[in-house]
Amino acid sequence: MFENLFEMLSYPFMVRAFVVGALVALCSSLLGVSLVLKRYSMIGDGLSHVGFGALAVAAAVNVAPLIMAIPVVIVAAVLLLRIRGNSRIKGDAAIALISTSSLAVGVMVISMTTGMNTDVYNYMFGSILAMSAEDVRLSIVLAVVVLALYIFFYNKIFAITFDETFAQATGVKADMYNTLIAVLTAVTIVLGMRMMGALLISSLIIFPALTSMRVCRTFKSVIINSAVISAVCLVIGITVSYVWATPAGASVVMANIAALLVYSIAGMLRNLRRS
Repeated sequence: MFENLFEMLSYPFMVRAFVVGALVALCSSLLGVSLVLKRYSMIGDGLSHVGFGALAVAAAVNVAPLIMAIPVVIVAAVLLLRIRGNSRIKGDAAIALISTSSLAVGVMVISMTTGMNTDVYNYMFGSILAMSAEDVRLSIVLAVVVLALYIFFYNKIFAITFDETFAQATGVKADMYNTLIAVLTAVTIVLGMRMMGALLISSLIIFPALTSMRVCRTFKSVIINSAVISAVCLVIGITVSYVWATPAGASVVMANIAALLVYSIAGMLRNLRRS
């Protein structure tokens, strides 16, 4: 595996995939813990469909994909949060409403313009060849901003994750920090779509958090373990994708599934030993 890893790093497109992939994996794993604990896991899936629609429109009007997709997905994230909290449309229905509508818009735009070409396939299922040098530079800047904001507001995010009502009673502006989580998630989703694909990017948010929770018991340990799992699975997935010519997104997800199974077995064995 290490020989393949060194060989891959000799190609610029693989270096770009590892750099952006590692940053996206780190961002998604941190945000994923809060989203899973707050039962917002499917927001990532809904936003990925919105991102696909935005990318389809960007391709049709010949605009830089990230420049169009990021603000559109951020607006959708804030809107989705408002709908879930203040509307008669609750829970999964709100996510389904926005995600399916956006997916339909994207498919319609594609069918009327470029057709189902290679770029569209890459947006849906991901490709390690899809990222340009400009995409990498923008992704690095945005990922660093996401990580910095998460670390800076860590205590507030921790408070609203576990007891939002108590946090509000102590003066924490829960709505503002929920919006911050939604915005950071939206940016992370868009950054990872080029490599993971719209249909699989939400797995980077859900799997590492769920895997860590099989063994870890504190918020900080779950976050740290999620980050490690996400990064390791990404490296393994991209390596498998390169060696066996499999889709990058699917390979990363399979690595995460394997990690979830291993951690689940470890958690079961620990519980049996304690009992």
